[in-house]
Amino acid sequence: MSKILVTATNYSIQCMKAKELLQQHGYEIIENTFGRPLTFTEIKDVIQDIDGVIAGVDTWDENVFKIAPKLKIISRFGVGVDNIDLVKAKQYGITVTNARGSTNAVAELTIGLMLSVLRNIPRLDSSTRKGCWERFVGCELSTQKVGLIGFGNIAQSVARKLKSFDVEIYAYDKYPDENKAKELDVKLVAFEQVLSECDIVSLHLPSFKETYHIIDEKVLNVMKDGAYLINTARGAIVDEKALYNALKSSKLTAAGLDVYEKEPVDMQNPLLQLKNVVLTPHTAAETSETIDKVSMITAKAIIDYFNGKIPENILN
Repeated sequence: MSKILVTATNYSIQCMKAKELLQQHGYEIIENTFGRPLTFTEIKDVIQDIDGVIAGVDTWDENVFKIAPKLKIISRFGVGVDNIDLVKAKQYGITVTNARGSTNAVAELTIGLMLSVLRNIPRLDSSTRKGCWERFVGCELSTQKVGLIGFGNIAQSVARKLKSFDVEIYAYDKYPDENKAKELDVKLVAFEQVLSECDIVSLHLPSFKETYHIIDEKVLNVMKDGAYLINTARGAIVDEKALYNALKSSKLTAAGLDVYEKEPVDMQNPLLQLKNVVLTPHTAAETSETIDKVSMITAKAIIDYFNGKIPENILN
């Protein structure tokens, strides 16, 4: 019986249909019981007998591959694969897939963070619960120019939803989809123009070597005074020290962050001390609808691979 390690959390609670599908096909499921990404030591304890992995955001690199003689496939429970070394996986004969099922969920949280920073919703909730009757004069989303850095599926979904708010939308992408931009009434412009002209800048880039700290001190200084930054993409694309300084100095009015350079976020991270930051724990894709869809995609990828079929969404 092939053994499948599932490092995505709460699998038995949230993904019963996918788990039952795998079991019906004769797979033994070994689950992550820690409620967080596995460490290398925890992976090392079980990986020698594992044939396939449904991976969360744990690190999968050569250190793991060289002690995993039976491992043939890693099916990422989500879209981003910056935690998986695709080149080394291929060298070790390990197929990697992902699951593109979280577009709508991430887009919705992105807009939720925009509204939260504009109206300071979390702080007002907290102060009201303490018996205060705090006044805060915020801004309406309809008056803002919104800039999207990256114009892939998630950014396009954000743009589609923003149309109902009557906002002016700009976007930058290295390889822009001009037809989709025209359909969504999005102005495709240069990177610098998004920064300098938009009131809200929302990040939708993958985490690659070329995008590491793409939002640094220099870029933040180009942004409009008093602008807002939203990041539901990847933490590594933002220099958090530079962002802290921009928020502390009021160069930026506020930021909404779902992702961080180190996750789980370090409690010593100075961003946690700022009142003008809305923080969520990398939860943008975590809706029941997305989890159900992604769990089935990853389960079918495992089943197809071991049945000699080519699984969807192969990355290497």
